[in-house]
Amino acid sequence: MKIVMPVLSLRSLLAATALLVCAGSASAGLFDDDEARRAILDLRQRIEALRRETDQKLLEESKRQAEEIASLRRGLLDLQNQWEATNGEAAKIRGQGEQLGRDMNEAQRRQAEQIKRLEERLQRMEPFKVSHEGGEFLAEAGEKRMFDAALASFRGGEFEAAQNTFADFLGRYPQSGYGNSALFWLGNAQFVLKNYPAAVASFRKMIARSPSYARVPEAWLAISNCQLELKDVALARKTLEDLVANFPQSEAADIAKERLARMKQQQQ
Repeated sequence: MKIVMPVLSLRSLLAATALLVCAGSASAGLFDDDEARRAILDLRQRIEALRRETDQKLLEESKRQAEEIASLRRGLLDLQNQWEATNGEAAKIRGQGEQLGRDMNEAQRRQAEQIKRLEERLQRMEPFKVSHEGGEFLAEAGEKRMFDAALASFRGGEFEAAQNTFADFLGRYPQSGYGNSALFWLGNAQFVLKNYPAAVASFRKMIARSPSYARVPEAWLAISNCQLELKDVALARKTLEDLVANFPQSEAADIAKERLARMKQQQQ
């Protein structure tokens, strides 16, 4: 801020002093020495007063300017602190935004994985076409796995496990396309385990369920085996005769004929 000093007043006072001096020189006769000295002292006092007044004004102006500068510095410092705080908050917000972006990406990735797993699970649950013993039908993935596991147990000689798994399978999937085959192998597992009445029941259920099933002649032959094990020879002979009469062209009928011939020889 520009300081305006009372320069014109001081110049005017000096000019007046010069005039007085000149006037004093030109008119020495008009004033005596005492008056001249008093005039000079008065002038000096006025000059000193003016100087002190000027100094005081300069001091006050300097103080005012110093206060204004200090105030400006404080304001600038406050603005700088606010700017730094704003930058810090902005950086924090940016960091939070970046973290939020990463979290959203991770959430989207997990959601995509869950959707993919769900779709795969639904696909596994949806029935699909299978071929078994010359026929085709729809089966669920779990249905096929369970039947295959039961059959693998039977072929592996684990007849107890096969019996239990086939029984569970038929209870869980009573309308399954594997049903006839499951009953046939269940009856065979029961026969091996010497559970002959249960085996007969399984074979008869299979025959009643599907009389045209390809393994029906084998089931009749297996029933006769169970009856022989149960020492009911007459009933076994009747079963073999029915097998030959109903399925004369089957391999099971050829075996039945041989057994009937042996029975006849044993009676003679």
